[in-house]
Amino acid sequence: MAKYEVVIIGGGPAGLTAGLYTSRSGLKSLLLERGMFGGQIVNAPLVENYPGFPEGISGADLGSLMHQQATKYGLETVTAEVKGVEVTRPYKLITTGGSFEAEAIIIAAGSEYRKLGVPGEETLVGHGVSYCATCDGFFFRGKEVAVVGGGDAAITDALELAQQSSKVYLIHRRDQLRAGQVLQKRALAESKIELVWDTVVEEIIGAELVKALKLRNVKSKRLSTLEVAGVFVAVGLKPNNQPFADAVKLGKTGHIVTDELMATSAKGIFAAGDIRHSSARQIASAVGDGATAALSTFSYLKG
Repeated sequence: MAKYEVVIIGGGPAGLTAGLYTSRSGLKSLLLERGMFGGQIVNAPLVENYPGFPEGISGADLGSLMHQQATKYGLETVTAEVKGVEVTRPYKLITTGGSFEAEAIIIAAGSEYRKLGVPGEETLVGHGVSYCATCDGFFFRGKEVAVVGGGDAAITDALELAQQSSKVYLIHRRDQLRAGQVLQKRALAESKIELVWDTVVEEIIGAELVKALKLRNVKSKRLSTLEVAGVFVAVGLKPNNQPFADAVKLGKTGHIVTDELMATSAKGIFAAGDIRHSSARQIASAVGDGATAALSTFSYLKG
């Protein structure tokens, strides 16, 4: 069984920053990532609010640069999913790529897309139901689609889809958007985007492909049908806390509780990024969390 001083779980901005700092500090470090290095940001067509890039940078490029910089200083990376953590020191991590031992752990597993939980959603994923406009928008060129949500992610998806689709219905359960003002102004100025207020999706209709959505107005209770070729779900994220639920204390929302030094309730286990409670859910804050977690880990191991 391979042994490390620190194992980092998650290869998004928080995890990659933590790996950069721990490896530069001379700690034997391993980073485990089940998907793509860079995390959720690889799906962003343009990141405009990360310092140092006044013209913006694509999420894929930013994630790639972070990965290159972290591994430059000796960070080892393995593509594997963590299935469980044995909380006896040294900690043992059971993954799809084998088992590893660590003197300390940094959990930066991030979040995953929250689903609508309506009939037709699961069966039509990949057949008109998508959670990534950047990934799948190309398949809906010239077609009418819907985006569900009212936050930054939903507006960003709608604006991107408007560049390819003939029409974009933006479905939101409230009567005002939660997105930032800059994004809201862009959406309202885009002629291809039509806002559908106070409405939720009751069902996604289709046999082999999405054909329509059954909608319900939350105020009038009126049901209606909206014909679309695809639906992009952007209703938030939920923390990837499953392997750690018995290892560390979780808050009411399922996020990991930490102190200001990113320490969890378990000695030698730290958390950073979106999976942590009170996170700002921004790349810049995730990077800060990762650096703090790495410095706290170093102090813990050498203290």
